[in-house]
Amino acid sequence: MPPHNRNWFEGYRLLTLLILVLVGLSVWLASMRHFDVEGVRMVVRFTARSSLVLFCLAFSAAALAQLWSNAWTRWQLRNRRQLGLAFAGSHGLHALALGAFAHLDPAAFAAETSFASYLFGAVGYAFILAMALTSFDRTVAALGPRRLRLLHLVGGYYLLVQFSLAFGMRIPAMPNYWLFLIPLAALLILRAAALVAARNALGADPHSSTVR
Repeated sequence: MPPHNRNWFEGYRLLTLLILVLVGLSVWLASMRHFDVEGVRMVVRFTARSSLVLFCLAFSAAALAQLWSNAWTRWQLRNRRQLGLAFAGSHGLHALALGAFAHLDPAAFAAETSFASYLFGAVGYAFILAMALTSFDRTVAALGPRRLRLLHLVGGYYLLVQFSLAFGMRIPAMPNYWLFLIPLAALLILRAAALVAARNALGADPHSSTVR
């Protein structure tokens, strides 16, 4: 067994560690307010932000490894699947927290949601589920590399737009939320730069691969 497979920061041990940390922090945050509605809303905000971080780590992995190959980017690319699954787990906790919020304070929940948020949120979760289910060897083989790449590209960009809108819409009420748009803009720039670099390399070497 390769040494990195026995490391808690590699492979499915990394995924287990991330999920345990996310669950532990979510329970701790909710318990700070005795699991009342404000404690649940703290979990909603925390899991939205943890999902943002994990999404950016997973969706930037190939571009970063292509543009700057070093120990960190190689680790990130090697564990991209686990980071993506941890993102799915984080957003699953986010959905549970939203459900608890709706149960504890239906009026406040209704005031902060709309038909559009339900619709686009449902599409987002459908992509997350599909991408998570196609992050295992058997489903990867069943789907095939071309369809797998298309699903993860379309799903990734949809989620990037959804994150941008979700955080951006809060800026008028909470101006500091513009900070959350920085990693999303950086992610878009990185992927564009990697695509340009890949096309240039493809022109020089027909056997070069493109960013995924």
